[in-house]
Amino acid sequence: MNREPGVAVRRVETRPFEGQKPGTSGLRKSVREFAEPHYLENFVQAIFNTLGGDARDALVLGGDGRYGNRDAIQRILRQAAANGFRRVIVGRGGILSTPAASCLIRKHGTDGGIILSASHNPGGPDGDFGVKFNGANGGPAPESVTAAIHAASGSLDHYLTCDAPDIDLDRDGCHDLCGMQVDVIDPVADYADLLEGLFDFDALREMLGSGRFRMRFDAMHAVTGPYAREILERRLEAPAGTVMNGEPLEDFGGGHPDPNLVHAHALVALMNGDDPPAFGAASDGDGDRNMVLGRGGYINPCDSLAVLTANAHLVPGYRSLAGVARSMPTSRAVDRVAAARNLPCYETPTGWKFFGNLLDDGRITLCGEESFGTGSSHVREKDGLWAVLFWLNIIAARQQPARAILREHWRQFGRDYFTRHDYEGVDSAGAEALMAGLRERLGSLPGQQFGEEVVTEADDFAYEDPVDGSVSRGQGIRLYFESGARVVFRLSGTGTAGATLRLYCERYERDPTLLELDTQRTLAPVLDAAAAIAGIEAHTGRTTPDVIT
Repeated sequence: MNREPGVAVRRVETRPFEGQKPGTSGLRKSVREFAEPHYLENFVQAIFNTLGGDARDALVLGGDGRYGNRDAIQRILRQAAANGFRRVIVGRGGILSTPAASCLIRKHGTDGGIILSASHNPGGPDGDFGVKFNGANGGPAPESVTAAIHAASGSLDHYLTCDAPDIDLDRDGCHDLCGMQVDVIDPVADYADLLEGLFDFDALREMLGSGRFRMRFDAMHAVTGPYAREILERRLEAPAGTVMNGEPLEDFGGGHPDPNLVHAHALVALMNGDDPPAFGAASDGDGDRNMVLGRGGYINPCDSLAVLTANAHLVPGYRSLAGVARSMPTSRAVDRVAAARNLPCYETPTGWKFFGNLLDDGRITLCGEESFGTGSSHVREKDGLWAVLFWLNIIAARQQPARAILREHWRQFGRDYFTRHDYEGVDSAGAEALMAGLRERLGSLPGQQFGEEVVTEADDFAYEDPVDGSVSRGQGIRLYFESGARVVFRLSGTGTAGATLRLYCERYERDPTLLELDTQRTLAPVLDAAAAIAGIEAHTGRTTPDVIT
């Protein structure tokens, strides 16, 4: 679409930047790198160039409120106007959680959306920033699109913008920007309405508003605060103060907005204290991840997906399921539920975009990954608050505490002991050498014994999409052991400094007397074998992981 006559489109000469390759969740770099002149505009122009002129009608735009969010929105709006967009929908204050952005893209039928977030990475001037493009289905751009964006970023010699004053992001309303319509809207309402149609809000209101059931939700000074307050405290009438750290801050209050046992330490301490609430939960920087805790105990995300699948019939919006999917490193707990329920179950690479085709094709209803992400066909992103409400709905329907529900699940299906060890900021060359060494030895590892474990199979996971036939290779090294245990090695694509080596370990237990053992002790022989096979200390210089979940 061309701009109306009289609108001054300005062409800005530029040059390509190295490394503007989107990862599993867009382009994430340090704030300092994004602050380089033209850096942000180059990447956004690469997105627009990839879309082409026929897909530049309407766009959703917002982010998690981290440092640089508001300024970036104003600059992207000027670029969108200069590149011929007719309309952009922006969350008030520049705020949109990732699942809420997906909701808006789908509801308004836009050509996609740009989400400004580095998810669970730290914020502030010394933190990280990120830009992600979601397609018209509301989900993360598939690999073919991110590859095209990367290619476009490497050949740019100019970008387009227009000169106009900043628009007021803090009041709802319609604005004209260089001939383009900008609608500033309530960032919460449409998303909250969507969730209200999926869950039994009457039952939840009776449980949360009665005062007999206490819960705490830690928004970690990130984007989910306004959403949790509207849904939990207003619509469901939970007492004021149910939402902790509910004000989004540019630096997340100096914390690390990753909802795990290390970074959500205040919530974990509360849930393990003398008078804990019945249920605790936390979400991350952009609202797509979740951690849930019962009184006195953490519920692993792999178990969480399995429990939601097993109890979906209790939730109004999920009486029947088409199928389920999990990322490859996620434990096989949900596979056992799917087999018992005669449901199709898919194993995909890490990255929510791989669930998109399965969801769009109607093959699955629920999906999840071990990295605290769970979701469904209601949007095309993982969704932290959605997962919390799903758990609350099950608790209300079964009239049981979360930990009791989990224990019954283990007794019925057995338990997949699971842990992930993260070695963060390690030397990239050493990490790459570790992975290369494993790949070279895949054929020779079966039959070898390491400590108590004997390797039976070893492979490098490749995925053929059952919908479009695309193939994704090199998605992680898998080792299987005679004991039934499995380990996976991957390099993460979500960090911005050095490399993050992730080691995933699981072992299935069916004996009812062995279902509540300590996870790390139970998996110690498998972890020791994995460390010896890969030479973790030799390649990384680390003897212990930085984060254990």
